[in-house]
Amino acid sequence: MTGVRLIAGLGNPGAKYEQTRHNVGAVFVRLAAERFGAALKPEARFKGELGVASIGDEPQVRLLIPDTYVNLSGDAVGAVLRYFKIEPVELLLVYDEMAFPPGVARLKEGGGDNGHNGVKDVIEKLSGFRNFWRLRVGVGHPGEAARVTAFLTSQRPPASERSVIEDSLHDAIAVLPDVVNGDWQKAMNRLHAPAGDADVEEKS
Repeated sequence: MTGVRLIAGLGNPGAKYEQTRHNVGAVFVRLAAERFGAALKPEARFKGELGVASIGDEPQVRLLIPDTYVNLSGDAVGAVLRYFKIEPVELLLVYDEMAFPPGVARLKEGGGDNGHNGVKDVIEKLSGFRNFWRLRVGVGHPGEAARVTAFLTSQRPPASERSVIEDSLHDAIAVLPDVVNGDWQKAMNRLHAPAGDADVEEKS
């Protein structure tokens, strides 16, 4: 199967958003850059921070954190794909997922945006293409729709949640060599096994 040449982690720019649930995708990319020795640098033409790492069998995997707000993430993702001639199927998009509790991270190929504005914008900027891979990082749900915006963008999770979310990010980083090599079944078996076999219902 096709592997990955671009890993993009979504989040809002600015210090006030750094520790919020909506920024777990950006946190993932920073941790991956540290793990694989990549330097992330601001690149105005790509509307984000960009780095390159050797992961698995691929010596040049691009790591991207858009510096736009989440709902405009497709601008940066599209720019990097076009410039480096990376096919959309070689994209891994990393973002927060309210359908999963903290501590759960799941890989998935294709699907809809499930109400995530960042994913929606990426799909739109890729002319409706949606069959890229996603890494969905569980952050939980506040229980009421009216509380979602503050829950994602204003509130810092308690220490207990931050700990299990970070553990799930490190678990996902551990399977990145398999992801990059296109060994998706092996990656999913390794990543999904710790949380058991129960599926979480979601819309897609």
